[in-house]
Amino acid sequence: MPAKVSTPSCRSASPSTRAADLGGLESRPMPMPISTRPLLLLLFMGALAGAYWRAPNTGATVFLPPAAAMPSTLPALFVNEMLWRDNESAATPHLTALPDGRLAAVWLAGPADAMSVRFTIRERAGWRPPVIIASQASTAGGTFAQVGELGAPVLHAEGSWLHLWYASRTLGSSINHSVSTDGGKTWTKPTRLQTSPLANFGGAVRSGPLPLADGGLGLPIRHDLIGQPGEWLRLSSTGQIVDKTRLPGRQQPAIAILDDQQAMAILRDAGSTPDSLRIARTGDGGQHWQAGEALTMTHPSAPIALLRLKSGRLLLAGNPPTGRQAIMLWLSADQGRTWQEKRTVETAPDGGADYGNPSLFLGSDGRIHLAYDWRQQGIKHAVFSEAWIDGGQP
Repeated sequence: MPAKVSTPSCRSASPSTRAADLGGLESRPMPMPISTRPLLLLLFMGALAGAYWRAPNTGATVFLPPAAAMPSTLPALFVNEMLWRDNESAATPHLTALPDGRLAAVWLAGPADAMSVRFTIRERAGWRPPVIIASQASTAGGTFAQVGELGAPVLHAEGSWLHLWYASRTLGSSINHSVSTDGGKTWTKPTRLQTSPLANFGGAVRSGPLPLADGGLGLPIRHDLIGQPGEWLRLSSTGQIVDKTRLPGRQQPAIAILDDQQAMAILRDAGSTPDSLRIARTGDGGQHWQAGEALTMTHPSAPIALLRLKSGRLLLAGNPPTGRQAIMLWLSADQGRTWQEKRTVETAPDGGADYGNPSLFLGSDGRIHLAYDWRQQGIKHAVFSEAWIDGGQP
């Protein structure tokens, strides 16, 4: 048995002893001036963050390669429908497909100070009435954290799992993850992705994850640290962070896989060139990213969506240089080096028009799905084919 350590008691000590003890305080170093404490705190946080980002290498990463490129045989088609209209506000939609092929969507809706994540599935007869699957209250209850507002959601189906990521904000942002294994009927309590050693500085999501050959996922995010850099999270099949890589650019990267090792990202950051987009590329499954050229096309500082088509070409959805009064499509046939403006999905001359936050999804039948904000009052869903993009008439 270890020997007991005797500790002096203030109650049993004599007055002279207590006086001697108190007198010893005079020889101790004086407290540091308060003005220097913030600087040391910042230095400590910087060192902690530096150690955090030096994550161990977890081995090679391989993308799940897309199907071999082949011409699309679909005729020209274009349909545009109202997915949902709200009396208050609706924004930031995201699309995926369930294992049975039905399309599913999430978005934010409700009053500006209490928006919640809505979820719906498209049946043959149309879209189901949406249900709330995440709110400020449910997020606070699941993460045991104060939640001020919710950010854009991302939905992804992988086997029988339906993943939901969305941001919650107080001072900064944190990314939350929830899962459904019954097609969206029930959801697990949200958990926070530990993307940063600093609380409430985790970032936000906008583009969907990309599949990896080992069953994991690669999730592009925008980080909340200084400069809001883009980042690539390597996740396990259950959504746990395995590794992370900083991207050479800022603001919500949109990424498309080219083959099992190559992928291309477009970021809303062109360095000294304002209102433009920058390319970043990887040739080792996302472990390292190299800065590429700034695109010659002018683009406002607004979200974009990127998709590899059945033909192998890349499709970009976004807004024209003049702003969000139109939603447009561009095509690239050379892996993103050059782009050609192809189609305007919707436009309006009035000042109330606001078509933004596009989300692209490629159906198994080759049909292309586009969801976007409609005048801050609803969500639109357009369905079209490559033949229509190329100028064909339905």
